[in-house]
Amino acid sequence: MSLFVMADLHLSSDGTKSMEIFGPRWKDYIQKIEKNWRAVVSPEDTVIIPGDISWSLKLEDTLEDFRFLESLPGTKLIGKGNHDFWWSTASKMTAYFAQNGIKSLRIFYNNAYLVEDCIVCGARGWFLEESQQKTVGDVDFDKIVNREVIRLKLSLEEARKLQEENGGKTAITVFLHFPPVWGDYVCRPIVDLLHEYNVKSCYFGHIHGAYYVPRTTTFEGIDFVLTAADYLNFAPMPVYADEIC
Repeated sequence: MSLFVMADLHLSSDGTKSMEIFGPRWKDYIQKIEKNWRAVVSPEDTVIIPGDISWSLKLEDTLEDFRFLESLPGTKLIGKGNHDFWWSTASKMTAYFAQNGIKSLRIFYNNAYLVEDCIVCGARGWFLEESQQKTVGDVDFDKIVNREVIRLKLSLEEARKLQEENGGKTAITVFLHFPPVWGDYVCRPIVDLLHEYNVKSCYFGHIHGAYYVPRTTTFEGIDFVLTAADYLNFAPMPVYADEIC
């Protein structure tokens, strides 16, 4: 059994919102995702998807995208991205999956999981750098960041409980959609929270087109790893337990 990660699938099963306009690497990207996924992921494995999963705006419109994910091997742990407008409450999403026979999806929602000798949890996060946001109208960035920090802290508290139940030695690994560290930008409240819970590895997505930057950036002793699907050439990336846990 193995653990993988790949963010930013940007699924559009009906073809109404293709990513192919964003460059040649995105050509036939859904076919690439399926081919590469099946080549490396087995039914016993787990794949973490840190946000931007489906272009659908409403939960009831996501069915074909989730059926596509359901058809792929492995358990999928999904987190929220900035384009996941369909995201609802945990109870509504869980009920929706059950009603439609979606059995292999689990959600990151103020919780944590023990997977392959790793404790994993996640949240959306946010950029504090306003120039990197494409928001409409007046946006209270401090309020958004505070909310995301609260959500991540709830998840980390659940992770700590699992850690204590497992003898206190299993490391906690965090999966966010937004990068807490990117270039000269640092989301100080989130980085401080990672330090508080002794997190040494944080995986993120959101960044597209940056194909020649290092996969891993180490900042204040924490490894930040870019896992956007186009950066990974649409192949799920292994997360090795002996390296992070």
